[in-house]
Amino acid sequence: MTIKCSLFNLKINLFINSQKQKTMRNLSTKGLSMSQAQSISNLCNQNAIEIQRELESYNNCSKSIVIDKQSYVMQEASPINFDKIIEKLKFKGDLHACQAFLMEAIKGKDAEIERIQNTRPDFSDLAEPVKKDAPDYDIIPTVDESWGWSKLTDAEYSEYLQAEAMAAHLGQFIHKNGKLSNLRKELSNMPSIEWFNVEDGKKTPVKITKHHNSHDLLEIHEEIAEQHRQYEQRVNYFKAKVKNLVSDENARIQRENADMAAAFLSLEETLNREYRLAMDAYKGEIMRRTMEFNAQRELDVKAAAALRINVDPRFQNIIDLFMTSEK
Repeated sequence: MTIKCSLFNLKINLFINSQKQKTMRNLSTKGLSMSQAQSISNLCNQNAIEIQRELESYNNCSKSIVIDKQSYVMQEASPINFDKIIEKLKFKGDLHACQAFLMEAIKGKDAEIERIQNTRPDFSDLAEPVKKDAPDYDIIPTVDESWGWSKLTDAEYSEYLQAEAMAAHLGQFIHKNGKLSNLRKELSNMPSIEWFNVEDGKKTPVKITKHHNSHDLLEIHEEIAEQHRQYEQRVNYFKAKVKNLVSDENARIQRENADMAAAFLSLEETLNREYRLAMDAYKGEIMRRTMEFNAQRELDVKAAAALRINVDPRFQNIIDLFMTSEK
């Protein structure tokens, strides 16, 4: 009976620890409150939207027309600020990464409270005695990639979120149908003059003033593409690491399942002899654990409700920016 209980305890503890690691990421007794996190998350989203609007406003030229000696602006100039574009794109990426970080922490707290509320007394290590027959043992299930992600450190996972956001948003700007790609295509086909119908049978030339050239756009494309490649390589590194962690863990689980099977066979004869005494002890232990469990669960729910978000240092500058605006 003692050997069997220890095997069940090991299986359940591995499962519970895995679940807690998923929900407790970046949560502690100190840090941002959930209301502060929600507010800052909203501000991150709004600021990212404004940056996206600016990115979408870029064009290759201004347009003006002269009618009856009066000049009219048909299209305002909105050139890319080459000195600031990468910084702006990275800031946009940081905003999205910070928002993802905060929302995951908020959901994590809710999930942790729900997990605690849904827990039930753990009797898996107390196999109900069965006369003459040893109770079946449960095979430890293999893990999937969600387990692998949970094994990364908080810093590694935050870096992954940032690298993924950076790769996505840098790539979005330069890839096919992205803003920069469209600007380059538009510039190569742009005429030196256009004509505007003032009235039927009368046209007037439209002056087109280019504020980009192909060399500048190519240079900024190559610079952004290089940084996009570096972030994409980092994303692929973490994905590969997670796959390796899952493979190693599943190999370990299979070996442990084999060990439990061997232990199970050695317990069959002993369990039959211990049936009567074990049943009395089993019922008494269930009653004791149920009472203790219910009391502890209430304390755990209270502690989980007080959790706050422990901010990763890589997002502290964004947090500070919006915390200042909140005051």
